[in-house]
Amino acid sequence: MKDPHDIILKPLITEKSTALMEENKYSFVVDKSANKIDIKRAVEEIFDVQVRAVNTISMKGKQRRVGMHRGYRPDWKKAIVTLQAGSKPIELFE
Repeated sequence: MKDPHDIILKPLITEKSTALMEENKYSFVVDKSANKIDIKRAVEEIFDVQVRAVNTISMKGKQRRVGMHRGYRPDWKKAIVTLQAGSKPIELFE
């Protein structure tokens, strides 16, 4: 297994993800090759919480322009992690 910090790249903090925290759901940017089992183990190891479910979404990179040149931002993967009821909140988001 990879190092958990190589799987969970960074937390995703947006208005929508902040609203989901009330439902015990937390969003992360994860490695594109990581599967749900790897993500679950990494979150449990890093934050010492119990994970109930993991949902993943592959996000396409947006088109960007610089002058007359066009390009794309890189593709990335998002994971929404649901914690067990009664589990302590992740302090990184507090």
